[in-house]
Amino acid sequence: MSLEKGGIIKHDISKSPKTGDWAYSKPQVDKDKCIGCETCVQYCPDACIEMVKHKKDIKKKADIDYDFCKGCGVCAQVCPVKAIVMKK
Repeated sequence: MSLEKGGIIKHDISKSPKTGDWAYSKPQVDKDKCIGCETCVQYCPDACIEMVKHKKDIKKKADIDYDFCKGCGVCAQVCPVKAIVMKK
């Protein structure tokens, strides 16, 4: 039996179930506080955060896809500048 090294997991977002409707609380990003470090992206277990450049900003800022966010709060916990807070 041979195991393949360095396998790549491909994710097709169109096949993912939308789970955001039942979340009790949701993360909200304060775009003025966000420094664009991408820490939240790395730790999000649902891969529902992406960095997006907004009109007035030089750096990309965190943007959350609420269709897939389960409201776990990991992003708010790991944000080094507390730019993400959980709200009901």
